[in-house]
Amino acid sequence: MPEYSGGCGKEGAARREAAPGGDAFTEHRALLFTIAYEMLGSAADAEDVLQESYLRWSAVDAAGVEHPRAYLVRVVTRQALNHLRAVRARREEYVGTWLPEPIRTGPAVSEDAILAESVSMALMLVLETLNPTERAVFVLHDVFGYTHGEIAASVGKTEVTVRQIAHRARRHVHARRRRFEPDSAAGREVVRRFLLATTAGEIQALMDLMAPDVVQISDGGGKVSAARRPITGSADVARFVLGVARTSLTEATEIEHATYNGMPAARFLTGGALDWLAAFEIHDGRITGLYAMRNPDKLHRADTVRPLDRGDHRLWKP
Repeated sequence: MPEYSGGCGKEGAARREAAPGGDAFTEHRALLFTIAYEMLGSAADAEDVLQESYLRWSAVDAAGVEHPRAYLVRVVTRQALNHLRAVRARREEYVGTWLPEPIRTGPAVSEDAILAESVSMALMLVLETLNPTERAVFVLHDVFGYTHGEIAASVGKTEVTVRQIAHRARRHVHARRRRFEPDSAAGREVVRRFLLATTAGEIQALMDLMAPDVVQISDGGGKVSAARRPITGSADVARFVLGVARTSLTEATEIEHATYNGMPAARFLTGGALDWLAAFEIHDGRITGLYAMRNPDKLHRADTVRPLDRGDHRLWKP
């Protein structure tokens, strides 16, 4: 895949250098990736959308674009919508439970509570239950703060229609969203104690660290062994975790603490290579959600820290 800054040949590169604001794509790349990822739940698909969007941007005379960021957000939104409609059928046929592709996030994400929650596993799963247009409207309005009129230009609907879609999507999300706290020192301590109890085989200690209604979800994608359905309840989840530990953790396994999707997480490595990872949803000092990614296809990019950005929340501002 060519680099965005020079992937369209010498003529495209020269045009970008010559045009005012020619580096706009690079400048707003983190924002554009964040929008695409939240709409698609896949870093790989988001990168494909950015590549397609860059090719379209490179063919435009940037000197004639009054507000480059607004133009790029519209392009990325439309490309992401097209992509989402194409992949929905594949996700319905997915083997086992589907989880968003995890992305490694830096401290800045946890400092923005809205951004951290918007990329959390729990909320991303709720967004999967929206139709593509509802998802785009919710993400652009409730996460990025764009107005209904601004969003209308991106999704090809009237402002009145967008307002109705936003209301319907927000009601749907709010009825299903879970409690969320961004990654913190307290949360990482809970994870540390959880891992110690796991390696020691202490089932009661594990149960004490989890909320009674904790939910565990594994994604193996049919490629590796994983629970095909969510597991609920501290006792059942604790037994499942200890079973996984007995079969998956050896003396050669290295465990690293990290942050994924704004949540405290643990990386499990064998021979220095990432084997699988788990992200923890924590509220009031207890684990409420445990998300295990074992599908190797979704771990190829898991080492890269992704810069995410909500911009300044104004689509049309130059």
